[in-house]
Amino acid sequence: MTNRVNLDSLAIVLHRPRYPENIGAAARAMHNMGLGELIVVAPRNCDLTRILKMATHAAVEIVEQMQVFDTLKEALSKFNYVIGTTARLGKQRRVIATPSKLVQKLISISQKNHIAMLFGPEDKGLSNEEIRHCHILATIPTAEFSSLNLAQAVMIMCYEIFLAGTEEEIESLPRLATRHELDGMYDQLKDILVRINYINPENPDYWMNRVRQFLTRMQLRAREVSIIRGVCRQIDWYARKCYREGLKEKGNI
Repeated sequence: MTNRVNLDSLAIVLHRPRYPENIGAAARAMHNMGLGELIVVAPRNCDLTRILKMATHAAVEIVEQMQVFDTLKEALSKFNYVIGTTARLGKQRRVIATPSKLVQKLISISQKNHIAMLFGPEDKGLSNEEIRHCHILATIPTAEFSSLNLAQAVMIMCYEIFLAGTEEEIESLPRLATRHELDGMYDQLKDILVRINYINPENPDYWMNRVRQFLTRMQLRAREVSIIRGVCRQIDWYARKCYREGLKEKGNI
């Protein structure tokens, strides 16, 4: 039972940042707000001298412990819950929360789950393909110009998380499936749904978005992911069995 976000469970993930200064400034913002885990994915320039100059001596430890990955899938594989940040709205970006509303959800989730807050590159933000890794999207309300500097966006989100709390004690949410477990399930599910002609094989990812949105709302546990994968394996076995029996019958005609 708790009424605060567990800051130790939260990591900031910067995907394809263009400028090392923004990495350093993000680390400094994290330190200001009590967060310590920084992950950088495929940075264009990871010049530590320029990073540390903006991080200042206060956030040196965050930079020294910073993890760097080549791919987003690898970087997010261990996380149970992924928050994507975006300034753009659209048909594939329906689940949108403001920072203040989002952090209320995180109070219960953060107690037993590892959470990633994902920020896209400065020039383009997260693509539609990249937001498929996310459980929920968050957008920072602005006036007319919606684009924020990367480090500014990190600071606002970290500030809201640091500040958030509730007078009511909230029971923690059980451990959710990791991104690695979910990605394996979605790959298997897509393969089965294409083979039984439930989704269009010419653009399966588009049709899988609806399936992803549906299952994401359920906040699946590892055991539930295992059940869905078991059903997929059984469908696969039965389809192959029927196919082989059909070939045998044709051979007897």
